Amino acid sequence: MRNPPPPSLLSLTVNAAVLNISRINDLSHLPDHIVLDLFARTLKAGKLNERVLRVFMASGNEEVVSIIDALKIKIDLTPIVPTRCDEKFRMNWSRR
Repeated sequence: MRNPPPPSLLSLTVNAAVLNISRINDLSHLPDHIVLDLFARTLKAGKLNERVLRVFMASGNEEVVSIIDALKIKIDLTPIVPTRCDEKFRMNWSRR
């Protein structure tokens, strides 16, 4: 019975990057095939969140962007509605 071959240095590096994906800010310097592999392993590990998704989208890798579109992954853009709490607070608690 044969033992499986040891993992390559590239495979070990991508695995380490997946474990620390939340600390990575820029992927633009990596070759496209590595970004694609890193994205696939990040999905498989369940570590894709909004911040990590933005990093992958900013990488400029067309294959990753097309996979994101095909999976219909969207960034939730919840609008922030301004409130007038400051004026309301002053009216109730201070005299003018």
